[in-house]
Amino acid sequence: MALTGLFLVSFLVVHAAINAMIYFNDGGVTFNKWAHFMGSNLIIRTMEIGLFLGLILHVVDGILITRQNRAARPVNYAYAQHGANSKWYSRSMGILGILILLFLIVHLWHFWVPSRHIVGNLEPYGVDAAGQANLYALMLLVFSNPIPVVIYVLGCFALFWHLLHGFRSAFQSLGLNHRQYNGLITLCGEAFSIIVPTLFASMPVAMYLGWVR
Repeated sequence: MALTGLFLVSFLVVHAAINAMIYFNDGGVTFNKWAHFMGSNLIIRTMEIGLFLGLILHVVDGILITRQNRAARPVNYAYAQHGANSKWYSRSMGILGILILLFLIVHLWHFWVPSRHIVGNLEPYGVDAAGQANLYALMLLVFSNPIPVVIYVLGCFALFWHLLHGFRSAFQSLGLNHRQYNGLITLCGEAFSIIVPTLFASMPVAMYLGWVR
């Protein structure tokens, strides 16, 4: 669970960095250049398979751990003060994970499926100023509707809570838990949990409000 989680964290860094290219505000030329590279490079496409396998393993591990925890105590305590020992989001990782998974399905349907020519393609959106396939134009179209914008913001909110617990607990699960650097791990986890989801959430909002065109 920890290893697949940290692997997915590394993907979030790359994905956020490439998506942030929309803030060049150059009509999507820089973003489309990197999106084309990610979609056409053989090494990246091979790593994409590993990414999906990592995601599936992470989901399956989460389900198994949840079932094991419930099997270990099929009857609830007569009195339990859960908040005294753990945060609500640490006890809700399964629910948060399901919400993120549903969000990912929507996200893949919006952008990954047409960009990989699985269902449809990017031809209806023309090309950008550099003559590249215009995934950026598809983003502008999707995020001109407030409903997808709200869905994406809520998905990023769930991602924030999921990362807030998952980042630190991954290091703990791997045995990297020592008072000398626990504070640093917690700080890095909190910073990552805030910065990356906020960056992702800002993109649909910025497009909907016309801050980038």
